[in-house]
Amino acid sequence: MAQINKPNEYFNTITWSGDSSSPKTFTVGFQPDLIWGKLRNTAYNHQLYDSVRGFGNNKDLQSSATTAEGGGTADLYGYISGTTSTGFTATKGSDATADGYGYWNESGRTYVAWNWLGANGTASNTDGSITSTVSANTTSGFSIVKYTGTGSNATVGHGLGSAPKFIILKTIDAARDWNVYHGGISNMASGYIILNATDAFSTAFSTIWNNTDPTSSVFSVGTANTSNNLNSNYIAYCFAEKKGFSKFGSYTGNGNADGTFVYTGFKPAFVIQKRTDALDIWRMFDNKREGYNVDNNAVAPNSSGAEGTGDFIDLLSNGFKFRSTDDDVNGSGGSYIYIAFAEEPLVGDNPATAR
Repeated sequence: MAQINKPNEYFNTITWSGDSSSPKTFTVGFQPDLIWGKLRNTAYNHQLYDSVRGFGNNKDLQSSATTAEGGGTADLYGYISGTTSTGFTATKGSDATADGYGYWNESGRTYVAWNWLGANGTASNTDGSITSTVSANTTSGFSIVKYTGTGSNATVGHGLGSAPKFIILKTIDAARDWNVYHGGISNMASGYIILNATDAFSTAFSTIWNNTDPTSSVFSVGTANTSNNLNSNYIAYCFAEKKGFSKFGSYTGNGNADGTFVYTGFKPAFVIQKRTDALDIWRMFDNKREGYNVDNNAVAPNSSGAEGTGDFIDLLSNGFKFRSTDDDVNGSGGSYIYIAFAEEPLVGDNPATAR
C-alpha cells in the first residue's frame, strides 16, 4: 500500500474568527468535497455540506440533530454557497439578530471546518444492486455516496476499491438518526452506533447493515428506514484506511491520567473517539484549534454545545495518548473506537516531528 506523504492535500482543518463579511471565501488548500463546520464559542449545530448533494441554501445537514437536509434554517444563519479551486465560499443569511451569519462568519464568533477531498466530480456506480452516485478518491480512501432506498436487502457501490472501515450514513429527506459503521467493533454489521446520540453500540437492529461487512466494492443495507427505506434518499461518507493518512481502530481505557497510547503510524491532525460499551458522548480533537499538548479542546459531533476546555489528549508524532481519567475517553476497562487523519506521516518524504 503506497503511503500518502502530504496528507494536507486530502484533508485539512481550518479555523477563523468571524467578521460578518458576505460572501466570505475561505482557503483550505484544495477544492473540498466534504465540509464539516462548527461554531466554536456558541451553541449552534454542526453543519455538513458535500459536493454530491450540492451546495447552497437548504443543503445543510447537522450531525448533532436528526433533521433532514435543509433543516438548520441556513437561510437565516448562513450557508456554504459553493467551492473554489482552493476552498469554499459562505453566504450571509437574513436573520439580523444573529447578524445573519451565525453558522459561518458572525463577528465575535470563532469557527472550525474539517475538509476532505473527493473526486471534484461524480460518477454513476453500478457495483451494487442499487445504482449510486459517487465522488471517490481512491488515493485517500474517501468517497461520498448518494442513493435511493428500495426497502429490500441491497448493496451500494462506494467506489473506493478497498473495503471502508468507517461509514457515516444519513437519510437526506427525513428526520432520522445518523448511522455509523466502524470496523473497530467486531460485530459491527449486526448492529449500529449513532453519531447524533450518546448511546452505546447496540445489536438491536441488524437490518441497518444487513449483517454484512463492506467489501472492496460495496456496502450492504437491510430494510431499516435509516439505511434503506423505499424511495428515501441517502448520503454516505465512506472511509478506507490508507497508510500515512487514516486509521480507524479501537482501544481499551486504563482509567489513569497517564492514559492509553494509541499508535496510528502518523502524527494525527484530527481524532474522533467514542465509548462503545456505555452511554457517553463523542469527542473530536484537532491540531488547529489550540495546537499544542495537552490543551487540545474537544467538540462533540452529537451536540450543538460550544467547544469545551478540558484537557484530554496529547497528539504525538506516531499516535495519540489520553491524559484524562474521564469515562468518555479513558475509563478503566472501557471499550472505545477512534477515527484519525494525519497531519504528517511517521516516515517518508515528509516525516512527522513531535509537537
